[in-house]
Amino acid sequence: MSEFEPIISSYPLNGEFSPGSRLPGVPGTPNRKGRSGLVPLLPFFGCVTAFLLLPTFALFMRAARPVDGADTPALVDAVSGEFRGSFIFSLRISAASALGGAVVGFLLALAVTRVNRPHWVKKLFVAFSGVAANLGGIPLAFAFTAALGAQGLITRILYHWGIDLYGNGFRISSSWGIVVVYLYFQIPLMVLVMLPAIEGLKPEWAEASAVLGAGGTQYWRLVGLPVLAPSIFGGLLLLFANAFSAYATAYALSSGASDLVPVQIRFFLQGNTITGKGNLGYALAAWMIVVLALAMGAYLVLRRRAERWR
Repeated sequence: MSEFEPIISSYPLNGEFSPGSRLPGVPGTPNRKGRSGLVPLLPFFGCVTAFLLLPTFALFMRAARPVDGADTPALVDAVSGEFRGSFIFSLRISAASALGGAVVGFLLALAVTRVNRPHWVKKLFVAFSGVAANLGGIPLAFAFTAALGAQGLITRILYHWGIDLYGNGFRISSSWGIVVVYLYFQIPLMVLVMLPAIEGLKPEWAEASAVLGAGGTQYWRLVGLPVLAPSIFGGLLLLFANAFSAYATAYALSSGASDLVPVQIRFFLQGNTITGKGNLGYALAAWMIVVLALAMGAYLVLRRRAERWR
């Protein structure tokens, strides 16, 4: 009796299998018990429905209602008039911080991957990036105010050296000041996104390019950057969504006077609104969801394209 005979004998002689049959010794074949694996996920789907899907549906229903004295839905009023400026301001800050963070973060990630010795340098840099990418809110605003505020440490040191930041128009609460603060967590986030992608570049590709006579510039122009392009643009979209949804840091820096959309939403949620205009807050939040959904959807598509090379 051969070692394969028990397996062969378990197969039907007529070669027919039912749709739910499982081939002995062959993993991954259909199993009738596969649906039971979804049972432990039911609490998760319940939480997603109760705390994400239903509130989002209710939000859009209220945003679709017109405000008092208007014939158009609040969704239309939220992107016109003074609120259009808030969206433009938020988009401009998000795009500027995302672009700056993507460029600097990509260059830093590229430099870190080339550091082989000492080994602790790379580990320390990755650990710092993980912490800095998740640091924000009031602590970050306080740190930058203490460093680059009107009487901040770095501001006074530069003034002692003859560089007057505030005399030249810089303000930590201005749009460019907020961009500088956002770069603190945008750059480390881009580093964390790009490190796996850069390390995924196979050494054989560079060797093959060198054998064919291509230099370093040609390798990056024809091989390296095209392969990394989905990861780069995906990271750029992730940084844009991260900055667009940020709230506490900008609010603390500007003492609540910022024109960012999240701060405007807070204004309505606190009840500081004219009677009958409450739906504008829901409309602003609905448009934020639309922008973030588009950005994150494109990011997921680009990430899937980038993973094909790994």
